Amino acid sequence: MPITIPSGVRVSHSGGEVVVEGPKGKLQQRVSPEITVKIEENEVVLTRKDDSKPAKSMHGLYRTLVANMVQGVSNGFTKELELRGVGYRATLKGKDLDLALGFSHPVLFKAPEGILFTLNGNTKVAISGIDKALVGQVAADIRSIRPPEPYLGKGVRYAGEHVRRKAGKSAKK
Repeated sequence: MPITIPSGVRVSHSGGEVVVEGPKGKLQQRVSPEITVKIEENEVVLTRKDDSKPAKSMHGLYRTLVANMVQGVSNGFTKELELRGVGYRATLKGKDLDLALGFSHPVLFKAPEGILFTLNGNTKVAISGIDKALVGQVAADIRSIRPPEPYLGKGVRYAGEHVRRKAGKSAKK
């Protein structure tokens, strides 16, 4: 399945590495020697050398990685988190995120290179960047500071995430 290259995005391939440059930035990815990359006018086509099982799985993996790179440098990726709980809030300190999550101290989360935090109110955090894996990992790291708990539903959750609630001690009677 070819990957369409939007206008304003340049894709190059040399030495087993694919480099994608666009209006939002530049990403690079090393490609397995079992995969051949061909760049045509406005498409990137990845093919595998044989039909072995590892080659097939590598083919799908690298095709998706390159497609995500093209989308990232042109549009970018965003993950949203919600803070639920009394007194749970987020503020920005420069580029870093300052979280009040019910601990006796505030938690300062440093923004990695290429990640931008934005706030909607004080309980919604949007994490954006050009690298899909990095955006997802940062969102997971922030969520792991105080994951949602099943009794009251307090904690950091992904936007729209459903947390299964438990009844608690009084439900036994």
